[in-house]
Amino acid sequence: MSISEAIQIENLFSVRGKKVFVTGGSRGIGLMIAHAFVVNGASVYITSRKAEVCQKSADELATIGDCTAIPGDLSTDEGRAAVISDLSEEVDQLDILVNNAGASWGAPFDEYPESGYDKVMDINVRAPFLLTRDLLPLLEKSGSEEKPARVINIGSIDGLRVSSVANFAYGPSKAAIHHLTKILAVELGRKHITVNAIAPGPFESKMTEWLLQEHGERIKKSCPLGRIGNPEDMAGLALFLASQAGAYVNGAVIPLDGGIHIS
Repeated sequence: MSISEAIQIENLFSVRGKKVFVTGGSRGIGLMIAHAFVVNGASVYITSRKAEVCQKSADELATIGDCTAIPGDLSTDEGRAAVISDLSEEVDQLDILVNNAGASWGAPFDEYPESGYDKVMDINVRAPFLLTRDLLPLLEKSGSEEKPARVINIGSIDGLRVSSVANFAYGPSKAAIHHLTKILAVELGRKHITVNAIAPGPFESKMTEWLLQEHGERIKKSCPLGRIGNPEDMAGLALFLASQAGAYVNGAVIPLDGGIHIS
């Protein structure tokens, strides 16, 4: 391929034919990302804990492209093993892993439960680390020096700043996934796998439903662009990191918040 052909936009940002696995892909940000890949010709596999919801979302996406549901609970070792087994029956290599599944827990500081803290840390940090480790053989089969496989972790601007919401485990868990992204970028880069993180601000999702209902107008006013994120915003960055356009980006934590974290 000549240089002029390589930089044509349909080649530079293409994900056609890629095998993509999106955790927490049945709703919210995960669904936005899965939809973006399906529309653009990738074969997408989504997982979430609730099998019925996962299958419904996959069926809807399958009306416009290639999407398969692989439900399971990634927060347990048994659930993770079952999901990996099911995915391995579908694909012999994996081009893109999106670690999106997450949890939050809000409570006053003096009432914050140990079980809630542990749950958030397990789902937001432990689970993506172990899943990436266990899917390494499939990612290695896909990656090459010029066209590496990709891991995209979903962090949060609450891992970059101190949130005003009483959610004492969520911010630290996202700061941890940001730093883990950098550690894995060094470790896996040598195996032709890039690891980057998206740090979203407010987007419509089940997790942010209460926050946007109670504080939506204040949040919009705090944003230099005057709005919350939309599916196109999320799709654009995910497709960039997954395509040839982002092949040399490694270890980056990219805020996607309209500038809220610096305002």
